Amino acid sequence: MTPKEKWEYVVKKLTNEFSDGEDLNLDGIVYLIGVQELGQVGRRFKKDDKINLMHIAICKLLEPYGYYEFDYVDKDGWPHYKTLNQLPNLKPGEQTVLMKEAIIQYFENMGFFGH
Repeated sequence: MTPKEKWEYVVKKLTNEFSDGEDLNLDGIVYLIGVQELGQVGRRFKKDDKINLMHIAICKLLEPYGYYEFDYVDKDGWPHYKTLNQLPNLKPGEQTVLMKEAIIQYFENMGFFGH
């Protein structure tokens, strides 16, 4: 599978499972990863929580790239990360490519694509 095919597979699979038919976008997938990482799947979240969930996901996704490192889980069960390296100044298109690559790697590590 090419990276493009893997991305399309992730979008299709997650859309089928978590959406009402409209394809999930990058932000929607990042949000779902945040919920997964928090481990509180059935819960309803406030707007502020949604931003924090996306932050958790971004930290988790960019951890293998050396930008963040898991630090601790607070008393409410929220994971916290520390910044190891500042993200480079990327153009929006480059940010999208990096995030898609990181999401594909995240799901590969979970065995999402099979063998």
